[in-house]
Amino acid sequence: MKWETVIGLETHVQLSTRSKIFSGASTAFGAPPNTQACAVDIALPGVLPVLNRGAVERAIRFGLAVGAEVRRRSVFARKNYFYPDLPKGYQISQFEAPIVQGGALRIVLADGAERAVRLTRAHLEEDAGKSLHEDFHGMSGIDLNRAGTPLLEIVSEPDMRSAAEAVAYARALHALVRWIDICDGNMQEGSFRCDANVSVRPRGAAALGTRCEIKNLNSFRFLERAIEYEARRQIAIIEDGGRIELETRLYDPDRDETRSMRTKEEAHDYRYFPEPDLLPLEVSEAWLAEVAASLPELPVARRERYVRDLGLPAQDAATLTASRETADYFEAVVAGLAEAEPGGERPAQAKAAANWVAGELAGALNRTGVEIGASPVAARALARLIARIRDDTISGKIAKEVFDAMWAGEAGGENAADAIIERRGLRQITDAGALERIIEEIVAANPAQVAEYRSGKEKAFNYFVGQAMKATKSKGNPAQVAEILKRKLAG
Repeated sequence: MKWETVIGLETHVQLSTRSKIFSGASTAFGAPPNTQACAVDIALPGVLPVLNRGAVERAIRFGLAVGAEVRRRSVFARKNYFYPDLPKGYQISQFEAPIVQGGALRIVLADGAERAVRLTRAHLEEDAGKSLHEDFHGMSGIDLNRAGTPLLEIVSEPDMRSAAEAVAYARALHALVRWIDICDGNMQEGSFRCDANVSVRPRGAAALGTRCEIKNLNSFRFLERAIEYEARRQIAIIEDGGRIELETRLYDPDRDETRSMRTKEEAHDYRYFPEPDLLPLEVSEAWLAEVAASLPELPVARRERYVRDLGLPAQDAATLTASRETADYFEAVVAGLAEAEPGGERPAQAKAAANWVAGELAGALNRTGVEIGASPVAARALARLIARIRDDTISGKIAKEVFDAMWAGEAGGENAADAIIERRGLRQITDAGALERIIEEIVAANPAQVAEYRSGKEKAFNYFVGQAMKATKSKGNPAQVAEILKRKLAG
């Protein structure tokens, strides 16, 4: 507890354009090595870069979404360094005048608390190629397909104080760039990669410690584990009387440790200067307004609307807005439920929909690895199922059986639940007389348990509930069963 961890993230977001940032070459993933690197990407003599308008629009969308300043005039620069996968010997990036300045991202922590993480900047740049170290018999291969792929590098302030906070920020950023449709977010393909700047300092100190940068973390789990390891490593060095060196490190997931990669470069090491082949980028007011008009309702606004208009708990609203697809599905369920149950209480309908979308549906999606957009159970079909619980046609327990049958494709269409209920004979027994006769027989057959209950052993009541549900094959209305049991057991 003597130490405080300080974390800032630099995130490389691959923009969802079909062509590269300065050329017409394809950005499609999975092509054979070096088949998508054109003359511009590898800087052959005589070629000139031409800026991709779609990449700029996506950067503007991000800036507006986080409440940042979108610069009306930004400048590209050459970042000079020499590495085998950088064919030009420099990278075209933005340095002193990035397109996006400032802004903040609101995150929701595990305990439901909300806070804002400030952003320093977001700038456009081109990606490098990729070094391949396998199958080359002790040598490395170079694939330049990624060279020139458009990136938006998003830099946070060092506002995070734990690995959990950093993961919450990364998840929120990942959800946002997908929400506003500027990146597909595929971490396995390298579309969303994080570098973590980690330092430690005595708790209560104002000055920042010496930071180490951990490169290319491509999963949330690795991000969390790398930060936790690095913080422990730095604390141990300082407590042993050593000093932290400014350096770049890599995370080894097999050993669950970070290791040194190279001495950390500073800006002057890259010898930045304005890119002579590109004019300054100018964003007109009309262009800005056009992009602003195309933005969807943002996650924070939806979250607030779900709490305000639908009466959902804040944690439910945060879960449902973790992705735009989930939020859209949830709203379709709510709309379908309102249609199936006209006059029903909207907050109760919304809460029932939220429970099923975040519960049974999410569980089935996770088990099968299916995205919500490809769910075998359509939103309106799920709404009909929830309506059958709410009108006491079936119990919640039976509803899970019906859901599983719908998931397996036993019946299709929005009335699939009704078809399965009828085919399997799953309607609840709500006839009070029939339930009373069943329960009277159970009470008469179990005098010892009756005596236990009447002596104050409340657990005996659960035994009778279980016997009643068994006798009705889980078709007895649970509320009615409980009410009749209490009356009969009271004597």
